[in-house]
Amino acid sequence: MAAKLRKGDNVIVLAGKDKGKTGEIASVDPKAGKAVVEGLNMAIRHTRQSQASQGGRLPKAMPIDLSNLAIVDANGKASRVGFRMEDGKKVRFAKTTGDVI
Repeated sequence: MAAKLRKGDNVIVLAGKDKGKTGEIASVDPKAGKAVVEGLNMAIRHTRQSQASQGGRLPKAMPIDLSNLAIVDANGKASRVGFRMEDGKKVRFAKTTGDVI
């Protein structure tokens, strides 16, 4: 199945503690159906000090279920994603505006 949300997409959170906030997708795990959005769903992780890093209590973005994310269209509103063929290529488009993503 084609990926409706990909790395680099601007998305809005539809449910959860960060509902209404927007951010950019840093990574997607299609097998688990989750994505990490920069600056959202933050949790404190305790890390051990090493030669490379200081360690301590560091905030880390945790994965969010893809069903709780929607792509942001040109108007800044949440939109569903559709697929269509243009010039022999399959492209994603925002259902609200019809613009190619």
